[in-house]
Amino acid sequence: MRTLAIDYGTARVGVAISDAAGRLALPLAILQRDPEGVYLQRLVEIIAERGVERIVVGLPLTLQGEAGPAATSVNEFITALQTAVDTEIVSWDERLTSAQVEKAMAQAGLSTRDRRGRVDAAAATLILQSYLDAHEQANQQ
Repeated sequence: MRTLAIDYGTARVGVAISDAAGRLALPLAILQRDPEGVYLQRLVEIIAERGVERIVVGLPLTLQGEAGPAATSVNEFITALQTAVDTEIVSWDERLTSAQVEKAMAQAGLSTRDRRGRVDAAAATLILQSYLDAHEQANQQ
């Protein structure tokens, strides 16, 4: 099953996709958010082009596991996406994924400038791999 993950940020939207077997997450795109919603149209095109059967959207919960303002924004995005596609959409806890990616990139020696933008696709990849791993483990039990 082809699964797509989205890291919905304030400036950019990171996108990752699974391999055909649904086991490996790969970074796919970084879309700039814009007031006209062109990024949403591009997401719809990607979903159709890639034959996506499930969409996983990272939900930024607080450290206490509660929904804050960022989660409210993501839920509004999910609602908009649901009206644009006929594809299953699930939210997935993404606490600290962007921070993990930032730290890993800094440790790899990437400058702040080089990290800008890459973080979003890498965070989407981390969200998707976490989702795929959890569901593979659940299917094995």
